[in-house]
Amino acid sequence: MREITYSEALREAIRSAMAKDDKVIMIGEEIGQGYAGVFGVSKGLYDEFGPKRIIDTPIAENSIMGAAIGASLLGFKPIVEVMFADFIAVCFDGILNQAAKVRFMSNGQYSLNLVVRLPGGEGSGTGPHHSQCLESLFMAIPGLKIANPSNPYDAKGLMSSAIYANDPVLFFEHKKLYKTKGDVPQEDYAIPFGKAGIARAGKDITIVAHSYMVSVALAAADELYEKHNIDAEVIDPKTLVPLDMQTIAESVKKTSRLAVVEETYLRAGVGSEIGSIVSERYMDWLDCPIKKIASRNVPIPMPASLVGEVIPDKKRVVKEIREMF
Repeated sequence: MREITYSEALREAIRSAMAKDDKVIMIGEEIGQGYAGVFGVSKGLYDEFGPKRIIDTPIAENSIMGAAIGASLLGFKPIVEVMFADFIAVCFDGILNQAAKVRFMSNGQYSLNLVVRLPGGEGSGTGPHHSQCLESLFMAIPGLKIANPSNPYDAKGLMSSAIYANDPVLFFEHKKLYKTKGDVPQEDYAIPFGKAGIARAGKDITIVAHSYMVSVALAAADELYEKHNIDAEVIDPKTLVPLDMQTIAESVKKTSRLAVVEETYLRAGVGSEIGSIVSERYMDWLDCPIKKIASRNVPIPMPASLVGEVIPDKKRVVKEIREMF
């Protein structure tokens, strides 16, 4: 074990796959010579693997996605870096109407090993066009997998799985996580999709949170316990598609309360999906209504004073969970 950053953990998984398999390539804007991507994940890879495998592109996300889908159909395993998750709107057709449907429309004759890396979330005043968490938009689309690692260990393990998932994977990376550190094995390992983790055990309420909001939920859980004697269990799904409802259900059966904390928007968000499933299947286990704690339904503002009014923070999570008791 060594302590490395989230960014370094992603790079280790990508580099290891590229060293073992010459069909693994990276495609994106400014990921190669002299820049290594806006968040530095591909640092050093251009020098090691060269321009035929670390492919710098024009600013043309739709073309990048089309090239990656075509390359995957020919047997390559592209890792696409979309500079900011918000820009996925430009290549939405390629994801919705092409990548997600290849396996179905070919009756299983074709499948895609395709990873789309998506740096998202608010990051120190990056404003409406560079700050969104858009995972919930894609949960409704059959044929896609969605990963949301919340720490360096999961980032490396989930990326290792994503590269060989045999389906298109949207790999959401929160910008505030890139410099966070954690213990990560030097050897290769893979974390399976669809298996949640219990980030904190508790008995009074289940909090489901993903990506950066795991750290917010954990901080809130500590305060709830220390100041209000509320013992919260925090579940980190790790992947939203497939979603591990069994682990969530087992926790809700124990605690009889559920809150979902997310940076995605409140309307039609992750909490809406999880809450709907729990209400349909496990209503008798609940002692009170499910609480959805999410970003408010407005564009993400630039000033920090306004960001705090839109995106959940520890104070808001503590306040809203206390209202459930």
